[in-house]
Order: sequence, then C-alpha cells, then structure tokens
Amino acid sequence: MTRTAALLGASLLALASPAFAQSPSASAAPISVPPLEYTHRELANGLDVYAMPDAAAGTVTVTLWYDVGGKDDPQGRSGFAHLFEHILSRKTVNLPYGQISTLVENAGGSRNASTGQDFTNYYETVPPQYLETMLWTHAERMARPVVDDAVFQAERSIVQEELRQRVLAPPYGRFSRFVIGDNSFDESIYRRSVIGSLEELNAAVIDDARAFHEAYYRPATATMIVSGNFDPAQLDRWVDQYFAGIRNPDRPVPVFERPLETPRTAPRMVEAYAPNVPLPAVGVLYPGVAANHPDSAALDVLQAIMSRGESSRLYQALVYGKQLASNAGFNANSMEEDGSIGVTATVARGKAMSDLEAALDIELARVRDEPVTAAELAEAKTELVASDLRQRETASGRAFMLGQAIVSENNPRAPDERLAAIQAVTAADVQRVARTWLNDQTRVAVRYQDESARPAGVPDDSWRNPAPVPTYLTVPAAILPANELLPEGRRMAPPAPGAVRAMATPRVVERTLPNGLRVIVAKSTDLPIMNAQLVMAGGAAADAGQSGLASMTANLATQGAGGRSAPEIARTLEALGADIGGGAGADATTLFLSAPVASADQAGAVLADVVQRPAFDAAELERSRTRTVTGLTVALRDPGSLASQVLNRLAFGGAAYGAPAAGTPASVGTLTRDQVVGFHDRWWRPDNAALIITGGMEPEQAFAFAERTLGGWERPSGAVPTLPNRAGDRPAPRIVVVDLPGAGQAAVAAAVRGPRRSDPAFYPLAVVNSVIGGGQNGHLFQEVRAKRGLSYGANSSLGARVDGGLLSAATQTKNESAAEVVGLVLAEFDRLKTEAVTDQAVTDREAFITGGFSRAIETTGGLGGVLSDAVTYGLPLTEVETYVGKINATTPEAVMAAAQAVGSDQAWVVVVGQSAMFIDALRAAHPDVVVIPSASLDLNSPTLGL
Repeated sequence: MTRTAALLGASLLALASPAFAQSPSASAAPISVPPLEYTHRELANGLDVYAMPDAAAGTVTVTLWYDVGGKDDPQGRSGFAHLFEHILSRKTVNLPYGQISTLVENAGGSRNASTGQDFTNYYETVPPQYLETMLWTHAERMARPVVDDAVFQAERSIVQEELRQRVLAPPYGRFSRFVIGDNSFDESIYRRSVIGSLEELNAAVIDDARAFHEAYYRPATATMIVSGNFDPAQLDRWVDQYFAGIRNPDRPVPVFERPLETPRTAPRMVEAYAPNVPLPAVGVLYPGVAANHPDSAALDVLQAIMSRGESSRLYQALVYGKQLASNAGFNANSMEEDGSIGVTATVARGKAMSDLEAALDIELARVRDEPVTAAELAEAKTELVASDLRQRETASGRAFMLGQAIVSENNPRAPDERLAAIQAVTAADVQRVARTWLNDQTRVAVRYQDESARPAGVPDDSWRNPAPVPTYLTVPAAILPANELLPEGRRMAPPAPGAVRAMATPRVVERTLPNGLRVIVAKSTDLPIMNAQLVMAGGAAADAGQSGLASMTANLATQGAGGRSAPEIARTLEALGADIGGGAGADATTLFLSAPVASADQAGAVLADVVQRPAFDAAELERSRTRTVTGLTVALRDPGSLASQVLNRLAFGGAAYGAPAAGTPASVGTLTRDQVVGFHDRWWRPDNAALIITGGMEPEQAFAFAERTLGGWERPSGAVPTLPNRAGDRPAPRIVVVDLPGAGQAAVAAAVRGPRRSDPAFYPLAVVNSVIGGGQNGHLFQEVRAKRGLSYGANSSLGARVDGGLLSAATQTKNESAAEVVGLVLAEFDRLKTEAVTDQAVTDREAFITGGFSRAIETTGGLGGVLSDAVTYGLPLTEVETYVGKINATTPEAVMAAAQAVGSDQAWVVVVGQSAMFIDALRAAHPDVVVIPSASLDLNSPTLGL
C-alpha cells in the first residue's frame, strides 16, 4: 500500500537585517525565499519518492540517494562505499559497460554520482522527454547490476587515480583529506576518509563488492527525488512500473553498534609533513554537532561571522589586517550522527607559523569571550539567506537541497526550518555555542609543513591520530547469484524518449546609454535575485608586457572606491546579501555583482564607485600583491595548474596570449600603482563596455537600474583603444617535461591552435573536440580511463578567444604511466584525420554539446556568461538562439574536414611530474623531449627559460 502526502513549506520565508552603524545606507531590504515544494509517497517496498514539478524548467533531474556511505565501509576496506559508487554506475544485465553515460550524454544530459559519510547518490539532468529512460536506468542499477572482475578491476584502478589526483597531487590534498580527516574524530564512525587509502583499496576483492551491494542497496534504503519539468501523475505510473516490483533482500541491512567515544579532555598537537608543500598551514580542530542538533543554526551563524566573505573576522584579522595568512577558514561540518569544527589557515609568504597560530588563538578567544555585534549578526544572517535563495534557483539545486536534508537530518522540511532557526539566533546564542564547542580542552592543533622541514627520526605517519580506530563491520558474504550481462539479443531496450516539452528561449533585449554603454537584459528567473556583469574589452592581452596587470586592476578596484575602504565595501555588500568580484581573461575584464533584487540599488551604488572611482591605494596594492604572489606560488606546485600555464606559453610564445593572465610571482612583484591607474584609465570606459543583467528583474526595471548605476559614467574624449593580433605566429611544436619534485601524480597536457571564436569554423571544430574528449563518451575518456584505468578523467576543450584559442587535452596519471598516456593523447589527435565518424555519432555528440548549452542558459549566471562571451568575441546576441542550430548543422564530412587541423605533428605537449619515473619511456618515443627543472622554469619568458 502506498501513502501520499503533500508537504509544502508553511509560508514565504523572509529575513530583514538591521543596518550597520558604519553604513546607514546599507540597510538590507527583506529577502523572500520561496519554500521548497514537493509531494512524497512511499512504495510498499520502502522506496521513498519525492516529486518537485516545475513546468517552467527546461530539464528534469533524477536523483537517487542511498542510505550508505563512508561510515559503512567494511573493516579493512576504507573507501569502499566510494569505490562501489563507481562500480554501480557502469554495467547492468541490460546495459553494457559505460552505456548509462552514453544514454545520458546522447540525450544531451549530464550525470554523476558522489559519496559522503552518510550517503551515496546517483543523479542525472536531462531533457524532460528522457525522464522514463533515466528512471529505468536507476531500476537497473538497484535490482540488476553486474559486478564482474572487469568492472571491479577497472573501477578500483580509476578510484586510485582519483585519490592521487585529489589527495597526493595538490599541495594541500593530504592536509585536508588525511591529516584533518583523521584528527577531527577519535573513536567515531566518521574517523576514516571517504576516499580511503591506496593500501585498503588494493586489499579489496570482487566478493567484497557483491556483498556490499546485497547488504546496502535496496528499495528500503533509497530515496528518489525527481525535480523539473514533468507530469506528476505520469511519474507515479513510471515509478510503479519500474520500482514497485523490486524486492528487498531477505537479510536485513547490517547494523553497526556505534562505538562509545571517550570524550577529549586535553589538547594535543599534530605535526605533519608532506612533499610539495609551498607554504606551511595550520589548523585547530574541535568536536562539533550533528546536523539536527539544536546548536546547528547558531554554529552556521558563527561560521559566517568567522569566515564568510571579506568582512569576516578571520579574513580581516589574519589575511587583511596582520597579513599573516594567505587564506583562513572556519568550517562547522555537520553530518547525520556527529560533526566537527575545523579552523585552518595557510601561512603568508615571509611570515612565521607561530605568529599566525597566536593570532588565530586571539580570534578564537575573542569570539568566546565577547558577544558578536548586532551588525555582525545581521550580516551573517543575510548572507546565509541570500546564499540559500541562490541555491533554490534551479530544479536541480532544489533537489539536492532536499536530498541533503533527508540524508543528514531525516527531515525534508529541514531547509525551510533552518532559515527560520537562523533568523531566531541571537548574539547570546553565538557566544554560547562558541564557549561550548570551541573548548581548548578538546582542541587538536595541527601544523602542516614541507617534507624538507621534517626533523630526523620523525616517522612518515606522524600525523596519525593516537586514538584507536573503531573496529567496523565485516559485511556478510553475498548469497544471491551474481548477475551477468545478457546476450545482446535478450537484453531489454531502454524506454524510448517521450514527447518533447517546449523550452522557452530567454528573451534578450538591448539598449545603449548616452555614454556609449551597452546594456543587455534577459530575465532568467522569477526568484528575487539579480546578476550584473560588466564586460570591458582588453583583458590580459592588453597587459603590454606586464603580465597580471589587467587581473590586478580588476581585483584592486573592489578594494577601496568612492570613499569606502576595502573593509567598508565588504561590510556594505555582505550586509545586503550581495557579492562583488572581478577578474581578467585573455580578451576582457569582467566585474560581477550579485544581489537580491530588493537591495540592487544599494549594491549598484557600490558597483558604480568601483567602476568609476577606485582608490587604488598603495597599501591595498601591497596587500593584493602579497596574496596574489602567494596564490601563484601554490598554483605553480600543482601539476595540473602548472602544465596548463606552460602549455599556453608554448603555444603562443611571445604573443600577448602567451603571457600568464594572472601573472607570475616575478611580474606581479614589480607592478606599480601608476601602471594600474593607467590600465584603468585606458580600458575602463563606458564605450568599451557592456552591462549584462540577468535574474529576476523585468527588462524595464533592469534598464532603469543600469541608468541609475552607470548612466553617469563619463565617456573619455579619445578613441577606444585597440589591440593588434594577440595570437601571433605559431611556435614550433615541441614536447616539454617539467620536473616537479614530490609531485604525487603526473599531469599531461597537449594542444593545437584553434580558430577565432567568431569564425564559422569554430562550430564543426567544437564537434571534433567533443568526439576527441567531450564528457565520458569522448575518445580520451574511453581510452585513458574506461579501457585502461590510467586516470580519474581525461578530456579536451576548445578555448574561445578573439584571435584564436586552443583545442587542448588534459589528464593526470600516476608518474609511472605518464609516457603511455602521452601516446594515447597524441593518437586521439590523429585519429579523426582518417577515421570517419558516423551520422549517429555526430548527432550524439551534437546533442551532448547543445544539451550543455541549454542547461547553462537555464541559470542566471550561465545565461549571463553566454551573453558575456557574445560581447567579448563579437558575436550577435542572437547566438543564444542560433548556437544550437549551428552545432546541429555539422555533418560527418564537416567533422573530418575540421579534424585535419588537429594532429600530433602540430601539437605542443607538456608533462609535469617526477621525471625520473617516466623520462626514459617518453624519450624512447620522443627523442627531442626537453626536460626543465621546475625551479628553473621562467613563465615570463617566451622560451620558458629553455
């Protein structure tokens, strides 16, 4: 018997925040947040089904959440729930390996899965006509998965590469995943990392996987959420058809008796060391609370006060004020059964770790000992509500908000109740939870330094928690027969797509203000949020030999303007629930402003000052310089980031596009205030700019906002500056290895030149790129990951630039397999020159591209980005309407013709890693390979210092 109940939020939630005393003009108007709306029913087999229909959506999202996660990993098998997430996504009795991804991408959709401590989820977003198909694939995975040795071995290898890429390769991967993770909990079910360890993944066998599925995957442990454009009655019929007949196994789900934790009663210190750490990091860890704990809302507010935005306490004290840290964060992490609090910071260049620790302790003591101000309290509440509002914009965002509430709090009403609870938090509540949970008798202090600082005799695992790890369950062996892929003639075909549901194309309107500013408006949502992007031609290509100048100008403009200091700008905007930022790409500088519609004019006044009256204060330049150099230093120790920068320099040499857009530590170190002012005066002008407004404003309302905000921006008398060809002549192809000591993985990147974005040749080459490396059905993903398990992912992209970008491929692999992966990548660059692509394959790849485009323009930010690109690259605004048709016009013949521009003989290749582990094999295939130590690399030089 099924039961159905309509569950709607009680009312439209609203938050009004009092003004800051320092900024009486920044009084925040109420922010209205529509409640989550859904219906719920439970099938007789225990499957919970939540429906969230939205007739205005252009897609439908299907998510299935299983009540199994990292905390359920068997004894000696850490990382197993995550490994099984990979296994379950691959093969069923009716679907060959990888066919689920093929179905989704050929429908123009996207899919993925994730594992947390409390859950594993699987999800797709597709055009509405494919809803039945997606439901059927979920039923296949729940009831009829194939777990054979080929799947098991492949996915284990892939997960190990994911661990290397996420944990071992980044400079601070071990810090966040292993050191913080192991010391946040003691005798807790949450002690182990969700991603596991290479050793315990190696110890797993196929019988473990079959037993795990039989133990935990069943209707009674699953929650389905369907959100978007669909008929609820039809959804009920399909759910009954595909899921009602799935039986739960006779054996009950294993129950792990929770270990009794010994409370911490004394502080302790962890000293950790790892390779490839450019700057030390510090942390302070405390026990936290479960997601449904009464203190959860107050801790959310405390977290916002401490580290949300540039007006937060940790940023102001440690990063901005004393400049002891390059970043600092406060994270109250709450899960279903427990939680933790982590406060972390990275030491700024030239600063002492002990000074940062002392300053951090002062801030933790201050929030315990003194009440937060009314202004801080109001700002934190407004920021939290505004963030929540933005997540509710899309059907998929609402689905994930609901799913997280169900798995973490067993309460679908929790998101709306959380907003009400946040509004009720007082300053006394914040101080109370700070005193309760930031208890120095329970703290664990952490230091994380480079391997070179390790004292003699300190063991490799000095970071490990001395508390005993709980003994976890051993899952009973599977007793049901293993499934096998049926012969092709006996397989059930996926349901055919249904009738196409119309998707409205956003209406784009444009006006030009008297000062020459283009104003482009497209309403994208009924939610009361708005997004404004100011796009100015020029960008990093206009740096004129001082790389990083355009980027520094955009960043510095928000750090003091119109008589407001940087902290005052941050306080003003964050009190309004607004956000501002900027940056420079190769061809344009962009500023963005996001705000609730009710606060748009007040936030717009700040934007007007930032654009027209930036202070460019010398002290702010030094602060920004220090933070930027620190960030660049860290990026240069990350294999993937470094490979991308070296590849760009190889491909464009001494041309404007060749210089790093963000600069280098050396180039940023010599920037002057006069250069920044000069760049602003030359390029920041209304007749060189377009203001793009998307979100919940009606067109006339948006045009009026633009006039009030930037109508007074004066146009200079001189002509708008122009740039010569930014791409330059093509340097000779070459293969370069950057030897990066301590790199936990090798990054492989390769590229060839592509056409200008405005060139009609861009569209067929976009299809070529999709065949080579788009999504999970691209050749690269299939050859490198799916068939060989050499990487977590391997993809290609076609970059858009005014004077021509790059078609580039990128992947990461263990150092030992770098040479093999280089060969695979270059083979794919050559493949389409001679191998014809079928009509159906071209159609499928076109659907993948256009599906991604359609999903992008469904969101406020995505639509703004598409319009921003049109402005930057000189495309008509009708590109929003015509892009899909241009992609779909590509024929197999056009694909082969476009592919002639791609080839290994034209490619630049970069490998960053521990060269001793792969150079001999690479040199055997490519005798001309050049090796350069990372310490000798000069990104400011067109020749890289070679």
